[in-house]
Amino acid sequence: MLTNLYISNIVLIEKLNLEFGHGLNVLTGETGAGKSILMDALSLALGARSDAGLVRSGCDMGSATAEFTVVGESIKNILVENGLDADETIVLRRTLGVDGKSRAWINDIPVSVRVLKMVGDALVEIHGQFANHTLLNPATHRPTLDSFAGINNPEFISQQKSVRESYNTLHAIETKITELQDLVARSTMEREFLEHNVAELRALNVKPGEEDELATIRANMMKAEKNTAILNDAQDALNPNGNSLESMICNVAHILERVHSDGDNPYTEQINILYDAAQNVASVSETIKPESTDIGTIDDIEERLFAIRAAARKHRVLPDELPNKLTEMENALNAIDNSDAELQKLQRELTGAKKQFDEYARELSKMRYAAATAIRTRILSELPDLKLGSADFMVEITNASPSASGIDDVVFMIKTNPGMPFAPLNKSASGGELARFMLALRVVLAGGTDAHTFVFDEIDTGISGATASAVGARLNKLSENGQSIVITHSAQVAGFADRHYKIAKSTNGDKTTTSVAEIIGDEHVNEIARIISGAEITPESIATAKTLIK
Repeated sequence: MLTNLYISNIVLIEKLNLEFGHGLNVLTGETGAGKSILMDALSLALGARSDAGLVRSGCDMGSATAEFTVVGESIKNILVENGLDADETIVLRRTLGVDGKSRAWINDIPVSVRVLKMVGDALVEIHGQFANHTLLNPATHRPTLDSFAGINNPEFISQQKSVRESYNTLHAIETKITELQDLVARSTMEREFLEHNVAELRALNVKPGEEDELATIRANMMKAEKNTAILNDAQDALNPNGNSLESMICNVAHILERVHSDGDNPYTEQINILYDAAQNVASVSETIKPESTDIGTIDDIEERLFAIRAAARKHRVLPDELPNKLTEMENALNAIDNSDAELQKLQRELTGAKKQFDEYARELSKMRYAAATAIRTRILSELPDLKLGSADFMVEITNASPSASGIDDVVFMIKTNPGMPFAPLNKSASGGELARFMLALRVVLAGGTDAHTFVFDEIDTGISGATASAVGARLNKLSENGQSIVITHSAQVAGFADRHYKIAKSTNGDKTTTSVAEIIGDEHVNEIARIISGAEITPESIATAKTLIK
């Protein structure tokens, strides 16, 4: 729902901040007051093609900002797909320079005008001379018909799901057949390649986690080898020039034992220290004696490790993924060897899946035809009151290539006069007549769209009295669960307004500006009376205006 429209320096509008609400928002004003400028500004904010002539004279830049709340899921999906946050509030902003260059933002994030228009088209549907209405795009007709069918027939949604699932199954089988046929076509070279690599990986017989385990063992063995060299150096230091340090110390003790004096040997304590030292040296020498390292084992581990890593590089996978790669190639080899039997099996599955899809799709088509008849009946009942009694409408359903949506193409067709051929909506003349027809279509389809804001411009062209009242009633109905913004010259339409805005133009010297203000109470009555009687408001027109206000 559009909650706020801010316009700066667009044509005759200098500064304008309009707040819109739920329901039917009506804008009226004298001819030339600037109603079209509002449409230009709104269209600019929604991503329409820009024109430097929109920038107010004497200004370098104009801008338009539109703020929306209560956003549907489909719109949020568009935002997410384009890398934007799916907030509950969306602010579209567009600036336009006198050089014709424009810039766009969504929630203050710079975006391309293409993205701005995509989001704008999803938020607002405009009917009239500034039309960008969704239903003029034939691509929307099948989803629109399906939405109507789903609202009026719950079984339709279930049938849609069956068609979608059966098509996905069918498509998956077709893909498998294509892949297998391609594999068979290159089977000779493929078989030789697969056989060689399968044999190679089978011989290698890599286990998950083996590469990490071997790398750890290799690192530990290399560390042990380095430590062994250090211990050998220590052993050499304990045995200088091939002589045992232990025996050298003992020899010193033996020499000291030959010392004689009165009584005991005076060096007994030193001799004991030397023997203890010799014993400690012997103990150290034994403790640090290195264990033998099996160089052959290290070589074997390195050779295995390097072979695993080379195979991983060859097949462009991680070492732990080699077993899965072997299984994959074994399956491919089996597929080649069993291709004929597999193809026959898949062809049988394809026949069954196609039969199932055709049954579901034909039933879905029947439901679509029934929904098309119902739409036509309901729209034709709306047309006479809208002064379109000579118009006709039909839903053309033709065969289409099978898809997840079934086997139907859908196009909405109209003709406005008897004797004229039906034509697609997008090839019909624009104007008030088409706008009223689209209003009838939207009223019938109400509840089946994510678009909460409809804009109708010049929808009352060439009508008055009961027809205008009928238009107002339908606009009111369309707005019950959403929002409509209507620019009108009709007092009857204005009488249905939930909120009424008056557009006025004023001149001060050589400066002309357009302003818009919401009017309530007597101002609301007087504006409707002005539409009825013209410049001079009479008691009679005021009385009539009061009868028109619903």
